[in-house]
Amino acid sequence: MSSQTLTRTTDIAAVVPRRNRRTLGNRVDSQRRLWNGVGIVSAFLLVFPIYWMVNTAFSDNDDLFTRTPRFFPFPLTFDSFGGILADSGFWSALGMSAGVTSLVVVVAVLFGFLAAVAVSRFRFKGGGLIILLVLIIQMIPTEALFISQFRMLDGWSLLNSVGGLSILYVGAIVPFTVWLLRGFIHGIPPELEEAAMVDGCSRFGAFMRVTLPLLGPGIVTASVFSFLQAWNEYTLALVVMTKPGNATLPLWLQTFSSDLSATDWAGIMAGATLISVPVVILFLFVQGRLGAGMMAGAVKG
Repeated sequence: MSSQTLTRTTDIAAVVPRRNRRTLGNRVDSQRRLWNGVGIVSAFLLVFPIYWMVNTAFSDNDDLFTRTPRFFPFPLTFDSFGGILADSGFWSALGMSAGVTSLVVVVAVLFGFLAAVAVSRFRFKGGGLIILLVLIIQMIPTEALFISQFRMLDGWSLLNSVGGLSILYVGAIVPFTVWLLRGFIHGIPPELEEAAMVDGCSRFGAFMRVTLPLLGPGIVTASVFSFLQAWNEYTLALVVMTKPGNATLPLWLQTFSSDLSATDWAGIMAGATLISVPVVILFLFVQGRLGAGMMAGAVKG
């Protein structure tokens, strides 16, 4: 084969991949634009109900029943927020929800963490059965336990109390917390603890100094889940809190509604907005930990 033919073949081979790369790049750009558009539309659909809740909270009740919806409530009306902040029932429900949620987060995460460590790091008879029971408990509908739970708390004189409601919440949250933290612990190689023990640490010291810091994202995730479940739960609180003065925030919201014609929609939305504020603040504080890589930098040489 002549040198001219070889040169021409080389030129063709160089041109074809370049065209393929250009075509592939255009295709990737088109797909990226498509998915970006899907993401924007999905974000709008998710954010719009929140926007409409806040919009309604700053609107007057008379403006809510007009034929033309008001997407920008100007002038802003703060009457609904003022009425809520002046309501003693709101502060009582806030204290009840704060007490129950704080107790549930601490107890559920602590019990779930200890149980997850036991089934992940220790081999004992019945360990697999415990995991199976955890899964079975999560499959039981909450409504199927209402009568037995009510009679149990009634027998213990714990109805209409922070402790009684917290017990039910802990029992409902701990199984999922165990399953969640077990997955995080399984993702940490036991060799890290063994290396620390070779360097002179005890078994407990190796776990506390090596494994526990790496479980930060898992513990934060379990805490956020426990917080959301306890803060927003309605049906169990409705069954247990039978006295009007003992209500959590979701139960307190129903005081704005008696029938369709007498419902204070602006008040409901203002109350829902205030209830959502602690959740938003919590996510602002923990979003970095939730997105952090659990094993980032743990085994670098």
